Amino acid sequence: MTEVTTLFFDVGGVVLTNGWDRGQRRRAVEHFALDWEEFSDRHDMVASQLETGTLTLGEYLERTVFYRPREFDPEAFTAYIQEQSQALPGMLELLGDLTATGRYYMATLNNESAELNRHRIETFGLRGYFDAFFSSSSLGVKKPDKAIYDMALAITMRSPGETVFIDDRELNLHCASLEGMRTVLHRDADQLRHDLGAMGVEI
Repeated sequence: MTEVTTLFFDVGGVVLTNGWDRGQRRRAVEHFALDWEEFSDRHDMVASQLETGTLTLGEYLERTVFYRPREFDPEAFTAYIQEQSQALPGMLELLGDLTATGRYYMATLNNESAELNRHRIETFGLRGYFDAFFSSSSLGVKKPDKAIYDMALAITMRSPGETVFIDDRELNLHCASLEGMRTVLHRDADQLRHDLGAMGVEI
């Protein structure tokens, strides 16, 4: 079997908590006393634009929250979103161990708005672990679209068989496997250590 040279990691749900998922949105709606159905309808209509970089976070908030006067400002809402991000147990330590080997090209491959992606990279020091960041907001396409996997492989000049893609969603993994990438379904750091080791990845 081809030796693994490259590891692609999802961020939300693998390295960190999700950035802006349904549960986080519901808590924000409750915190700021918004109407859930109204917010959800507006979110659903523009979420894809936010994640593929055709809307900024500020423009997204204009369309979903600040289309009418509020008793709070966009800065307060943005700060609330940012505060939801946490590192998942053991994952930064695992990334550090992988980085320390010097054997692997490490990259992220995730769906996220540009502003939130940058905030999370900077807040959690992810530049210390990853060589590149392939975000949907930069590439203009998101998982599980075939094109995002093809772009990541083409830009890194890797063949699919020498890569492993780690994600917490089976559909994303299935679509990556159709491109020839090896995959691991992430549940927690201990399981990921075991599964990567079984693939011959040195940790």
